[in-house]
Amino acid sequence: MRLRRKPWVDQAIHDFDAFVISRDQTIGEERQGHWREWFGNDAPLHVELGTGKGDFITQLAAREPYVDFIGIEMQQDVLYSAAKKVAALELPNVRLLVFDINKITTIFAPGEVDRFYINFCDPWPKKRHAKRRLTHVGFLAQYRTLLKKPGELHFKTDNRPLFDFSLGQFAEAGLEVRDISYDLHAENRTDNIETEYERKFSGFGEKINRCEVIFR
Repeated sequence: MRLRRKPWVDQAIHDFDAFVISRDQTIGEERQGHWREWFGNDAPLHVELGTGKGDFITQLAAREPYVDFIGIEMQQDVLYSAAKKVAALELPNVRLLVFDINKITTIFAPGEVDRFYINFCDPWPKKRHAKRRLTHVGFLAQYRTLLKKPGELHFKTDNRPLFDFSLGQFAEAGLEVRDISYDLHAENRTDNIETEYERKFSGFGEKINRCEVIFR
């Protein structure tokens, strides 16, 4: 479902220029290999692909202050909500980008990222759109290039067909998969951080699928 545009966000988001790169700002190739300079440290770099309203990345960043986090979201109106949460929590280890994930190899250098997170991405259910799924082998090849070895991808979805498809893609790419769960909430894991979509879907009784993928 397409969200209604909020034109006022285009100006309001600049209140967070200290840690947000908005839609009207350019992310050039000069950023490749230099993201840690923006944080001013040499901490591990974790990137969430599809940050949404920021519940997951802000909770995770608060729990892991010695990790640097970058959240990428294509919809600026949505990312604005995430920016407000980062500001309210005064998180120095989060940066947010309005950016198209399809062009991710233009902004990160090979081996620059330690971990990717993909939470409740668009399942693109039609077969002809399979290549658009963020766990398709085409995307996995890009992640492999950008990840430091060994690197990780943590994946969660409520969509079982997408999860099964993804497991097949991980196998096709020759990747190690661990910690597979087909009903995450039934495990009562204390370390699980819920996204806004996760709360919504689990509230409807949907089972949450999760796994970790290792790139060596």
